[in-house]
Amino acid sequence: MTNERDVWVLIEQEDGRIAEISLELLAKGHELAQALGSRVCAVLCGYQLGSPSPGSEQALAETVIEQGADHVFVADHPELEMYRTLPYARVMIDLVREHHPYIFLVGASPLGRDLAPRVASALCVGLTADCTDLQIGDYTSKKENTVYKDLLFQIRPAFGGNIIATIVNPKTRPQMATVREGVMRRHDPVPGRKGIIETITPHFQPEDFSLRVISREIREPTVKLKDASVIVAGGAGVASQEKFDLLRELANTLGGEVGASRAAVDAGFISHEHQVGQTGTTVRPRLYIAAGISGAIQHRAGMDKSNKIIAINTDPDAPIFQVAHYKIVGDLEAVLPLLIRALRDKAK
Repeated sequence: MTNERDVWVLIEQEDGRIAEISLELLAKGHELAQALGSRVCAVLCGYQLGSPSPGSEQALAETVIEQGADHVFVADHPELEMYRTLPYARVMIDLVREHHPYIFLVGASPLGRDLAPRVASALCVGLTADCTDLQIGDYTSKKENTVYKDLLFQIRPAFGGNIIATIVNPKTRPQMATVREGVMRRHDPVPGRKGIIETITPHFQPEDFSLRVISREIREPTVKLKDASVIVAGGAGVASQEKFDLLRELANTLGGEVGASRAAVDAGFISHEHQVGQTGTTVRPRLYIAAGISGAIQHRAGMDKSNKIIAINTDPDAPIFQVAHYKIVGDLEAVLPLLIRALRDKAK
């Protein structure tokens, strides 16, 4: 059954584990579908998909339904076991041409950033990258004197984060967007939730296999900022790699992770995987301590949803204080040792 107002979500999975961004998009897709009076459809590609028995896609597809999908299209094929652009694109393009979804959401992950532009180009539709919010609304074209109802408002920072742009695609379908990880809240699963699982047979072309995977190497991340409940982040004001040891000491005392602004990363004080902000990781910890961070809008966009923010800066007018719940005007080299000592004394 085809509904031309359906919201589609690409499900990324690795060895039977669904990517966090896909779970976040299912939750947002559910909200958008409710506003449109339509369904959430998920597209799941892979081979055996971590199921209990070979060739059975039920296990993973049922998990997707519990997370909010109403209809899951499953492409289970040996050529889809590892991600390659062309075979995955073939599945997406053929499905969209057959079913005509209204909206198609893809995570702004390495896979999504590779796949979504190719799909959008083949379908001759617009694509907005790295969205931080999605809403349903009406758009009035003054040039055409026409009101377009129930469009997807694709919201993202632009011009280096100095403005927030709202982008619409009034005439092409599906309306496509990639969404940054961490900016949408995932929903809790609903055990036993019912939905439709539809197995599809991909129809590949010889040119889809021009790239062959010889070997694969997976490197697990050493920093898990997104999952951290406490983050101690440093900026250019930390001034050196050695002074980041103070931040690491405080983070270890609190059981947290060390983050950084782009200025600190660009200065070589710490690696990029620690970067928080528009060009790094978006985080929502219970506690975020910003030490020596001025608070450029690009950084604030990645951490301003933290439950509690403590900012330490020598400049009383630093922009970071605009989002901080607790403000300490002072030298971090003096303030951080006092915090560490106080926490350790309390723990005794």
